[in-house]
Amino acid sequence: MNPIESVPHELRIGEGPELHLGISTCPNDTFAFSRLLDAAMQPGESTLDTGGFTWRIELLDIDELNQRLLAGEFDLAKTSFHAALLMADQTRVLPVGSALGFGVGPLLLAAREGEKPQNPDQITLCPGEHTTAHLLFRLFYPDSTSVRQVVFSEIMPALQRGEADFGVCIHEGRFTYAESDLHLAADLGNLWENATKRPLPLGGLVMRDRHAPATMAAACDVIGRSLKSARQTPNSALPAMRRYAQEMDDSVLMQHVELYVNDWTEDLGSVGQDALTTLSEMAQQVGLGAAKLRFFCGETGI
Repeated sequence: MNPIESVPHELRIGEGPELHLGISTCPNDTFAFSRLLDAAMQPGESTLDTGGFTWRIELLDIDELNQRLLAGEFDLAKTSFHAALLMADQTRVLPVGSALGFGVGPLLLAAREGEKPQNPDQITLCPGEHTTAHLLFRLFYPDSTSVRQVVFSEIMPALQRGEADFGVCIHEGRFTYAESDLHLAADLGNLWENATKRPLPLGGLVMRDRHAPATMAAACDVIGRSLKSARQTPNSALPAMRRYAQEMDDSVLMQHVELYVNDWTEDLGSVGQDALTTLSEMAQQVGLGAAKLRFFCGETGI
């Protein structure tokens, strides 16, 4: 059995009205939510303030998170910003929990050195139809190859087996692909940065707009405290990260955190909102977007 399959992927912590939270198993999410995850694993020993809620937490692959959020599940969830564009009329982007920055983009990997995506006989593997990684591939390599959607953890092994020509790599694999004898065809984040001069928004937390602003603010407070605590003592988050990581090497896990967790994760701010507006406009230009994103700005207004 895969060790990841042997750990619980649904946890509960706290007392009060239930908030159904979905997050991914990638290290930046398990890092940010490590205080909640650890408390849920040892509820009898926890003194964590859960904000007066029962948190029902599910840890899933990012594509499954996107699909279930689009299907109407979860009160709040980490989602690809591509998926967030498709449900902007039902949700608000929370100021905490986002993954965006410079040098954080997905990598387009090639099975053979020197090859580029250029004809429909080639196959590119992407980690889900509604992931931002897929959106970026469509933006910068439109109509270039056939695209197949697979679980992100299967992309590099499939390339190694020769089952595809290219794969869009996310999560820990960006640090280890060379060890798998794979080759960098393009850094999709660099293409974004050169085109927009803005940090790349990959994913973030959204919450159903049926919830009152006070509930959104309370949820942000709990999540923000977990994230701030983890950033103050990063090594304390390693047990939670190891439980769900594809890559078990601690140095790789912390490289992932250093890349994807930053000040914008604590507060999206105007720079983050501007980057998301740019992503929305570019997606709409090629028919891949929907409504304009809306942002939660505190109890006094949205």
